[in-house]
Amino acid sequence: MATVPVLGRAIPHLRLQLNTTLPAAVCLLIRRPCYTTTAAEFNRPIKKVPSTSTSTSTYDDKASLLSAKPHPPKDPKWENDPDYRKWKDKEAEIFQDIDPITLLVKDILHSDRYMDGEQLTPTDEKTVVEKLLAYHPHSEDKIGCGLDSIMVDRHPQFRNSRCLFVVRFDGVWIDFSYQKCIRAYIRHKYPSYAEKFIKEHYKRSSS
Repeated sequence: MATVPVLGRAIPHLRLQLNTTLPAAVCLLIRRPCYTTTAAEFNRPIKKVPSTSTSTSTYDDKASLLSAKPHPPKDPKWENDPDYRKWKDKEAEIFQDIDPITLLVKDILHSDRYMDGEQLTPTDEKTVVEKLLAYHPHSEDKIGCGLDSIMVDRHPQFRNSRCLFVVRFDGVWIDFSYQKCIRAYIRHKYPSYAEKFIKEHYKRSSS
């Protein structure tokens, strides 16, 4: 085990300043050593994937096809109501923005790319942390003392479903909802249209 730095022994729990932005806070917490232990909710060994596995061709192909798909037929309101037309344009913009990360996560969770208990590849992990976890309303609580990796496994309550987990340095791993991250991202980037979009396209709540 690597020698604990003097600063780490002296100040084991550095607190983030209140004015730190959320994505910056997540970046500071990632890979930060932790020297305290907490009773782990989950303690099963984690399967690691080779660090050289960075294949994203399936995701890239799907994203390309998605961006090339034609717009749906315009309905009569489109021509007669400027507000409605503006909303539909913004709706399409939001979909184009979030579809790549949505496709990636669905591919991670629902394909055979990852077995239960397996860590994400470095490329997938970086994308999930930056595009999803950074926007989770409770990202700091999820990461805790430091993020060691992102893992795929069965949901702790709904065993027929799979979800993403934060694996901490203290051995604790805790699930997080990618849909909750996306909703928070939409509220952050599109505040004027977020609630209407979420109401129409994210009917179910998630934790």
